[in-house]
Amino acid sequence: MLICITNRKLCKENFLDRIEKLASGKPAAIMLREKDLSLTDYETLAIQVNEICKKKNVPLIINQNISVAAKLNIPAIQLSMTNLRANQRNLQPFEFIGASVHSQEEALEAQQLGATYLIAGHIFATNSKKGVPPRGLPFLKEICDSVSVPVFAIGGITKERKEMIVKARASGVCIMSEAMTSPSPELLPMWWADFN
Repeated sequence: MLICITNRKLCKENFLDRIEKLASGKPAAIMLREKDLSLTDYETLAIQVNEICKKKNVPLIINQNISVAAKLNIPAIQLSMTNLRANQRNLQPFEFIGASVHSQEEALEAQQLGATYLIAGHIFATNSKKGVPPRGLPFLKEICDSVSVPVFAIGGITKERKEMIVKARASGVCIMSEAMTSPSPELLPMWWADFN
């Protein structure tokens, strides 16, 4: 399974055109990240991206902005551990609750707090975390073995590393750089289709 994560600053073409191409390939979901936007600008963009995702029948995941997800009736949210802890009372509207975890303790806590899936990373060296050592495949396997919810690997994910990620028992992967820069974004989900 593949989750495509957005970063419009990496996108060399019209951002919404890129979303349309990604959605055409039918990934498991598209996550609207865009951390630098104000809440108002994020909501405006989320409305546009949600229209494309609905048309293509691809789930949209809202990153961090619980109020936007609730207002737009989007059932999937991705949270930091800090936000997951702080917003326990605000999670009832959501069917899919993701948590970003960086240790086995966080993974177990996130599951206990109601996360329905986890994103674990970063697994391999990546430009978006320059100078920060990757946690590696043993870390990924430890997380996957510790919880009963699906775990998605993030950080330096390439199709050449697929076999190693599968062996670590991850349920899927998240990609950002490749999702935003690949010359054939609609083909990306095909590379991960037979993940399990």
